[in-house]
Amino acid sequence: MNTSRILLIIGGGIAAYKSIELVRLLRKSGYVVRCVLTRAGEQFVTPLTLAALSENKVYTNLFDLKDEVEMGHIQLSREADLVVVAPATADLLAKMAAGIADDLATTLLLATDKPVLAAPAMNVRMWLHPATQRNVVTLRGDGVTVLDPDEGEMACGEFGPGRLPEPTAIFAAIEAALSSPLPLAGGVGGGPVAPSVLPLDDSGPSDMPSPSPSRKREGDLRGQPDFAPENHRPLYGRRILITAGPTHEPIDPVRYIANRSSGKQGFAIAAAAAEAGAEVLLIAGPVPLPTPPGVIRVDVETAVEMAEEVLQGLPVDAAIMVAAVADWRAADTSAQKIKKDGSGAVPPLALAENPDILAGIARSPDRPPLLIGFAAETNDVIAHAGAKLAKKGCDWIVANDVAADPMGGESNRVHIVSKNGIDSWDRLPKAAVARKLMEKIADELDARSPRQPD
Repeated sequence: MNTSRILLIIGGGIAAYKSIELVRLLRKSGYVVRCVLTRAGEQFVTPLTLAALSENKVYTNLFDLKDEVEMGHIQLSREADLVVVAPATADLLAKMAAGIADDLATTLLLATDKPVLAAPAMNVRMWLHPATQRNVVTLRGDGVTVLDPDEGEMACGEFGPGRLPEPTAIFAAIEAALSSPLPLAGGVGGGPVAPSVLPLDDSGPSDMPSPSPSRKREGDLRGQPDFAPENHRPLYGRRILITAGPTHEPIDPVRYIANRSSGKQGFAIAAAAAEAGAEVLLIAGPVPLPTPPGVIRVDVETAVEMAEEVLQGLPVDAAIMVAAVADWRAADTSAQKIKKDGSGAVPPLALAENPDILAGIARSPDRPPLLIGFAAETNDVIAHAGAKLAKKGCDWIVANDVAADPMGGESNRVHIVSKNGIDSWDRLPKAAVARKLMEKIADELDARSPRQPD
């Protein structure tokens, strides 16, 4: 029987009724559960029901003098082994991301120094809204474990991602979080326990590539969180290389050639690979995204720099080339800003072709067992992906149509094209695409080269 202590924060929304079953599952397994019910949550479940099931007082009011005497909110926030927010509404996620503390629940979240796990539940449009997706990225960057919502029919009649995960799934995530030998990152106010922005030193992995003096390297595999026990981490012991974002090809000191890539999908894939237990090397073009926990990140600017870092990063078990690399660069970069001379004449711009990073890896003697390219297309998506698969010599092409949904969005609909056929997925949030892709990659790697026991 488990005697760990859970602080369960219950937000508003129809999904709050599932919290009752979650409390029952936790108590049945021996967990000590204290419940905090928001004002909106009280509209759907009652303190009496939760008190009866948890066998503990239920807390609702920040300014209850009797509660503060019996157990102050700071003590309440820190006596637990894990803080769970279920359901985590869009409003709660936004307040957590912004550090707002305007009621008991959000004050506890800001004051806690313990790991936090959030299970979102909201309308599909609210979940897919850019603001919510930004908040989720922020929270995950701060070390909060944010589960992906389930997909299905909503109480409002709409269909899509946004349903609260089933209590059994939340219970499994709680057990995985508490079984980790290293603590998960701290709460919203606590900051990450496992640093994700530390330089490597001589005690780090000796076979990782040395950073170029002119390029920035972040992250530390020694700080990689154990998101679940080894048998639940399908990429445990694997090394994964990922590229993400655009490249910037300078024309002069203030102008460059680039594209609209946000890097969000590549960073989501890096985060999912680390969650699945892999050692992850992320080579990123210029994007303002936080480094995912447990990921080594190398920042580059140009395609040439990216190609050099990729080749230094080999060998790996799988390489996933998500970056939207510029096809061309300026043949001659001006040392001074190019000025208009008033004549109306356009200055000539000679272009040179950039290295083909994906094809170069395919030809390398250190070619990974699984080599995956990405293709952002505006028409004939699958046909172009098939042609790219043959031309580049990779194993899979992950293709998506960016004509109607340009780069930088929060969701993706992808087609995985390989010599074995086409696997088309429904539109999903980019984090869900990443996790589904990790499952497919883990299955493929296990089929090709089963992991050897330590």
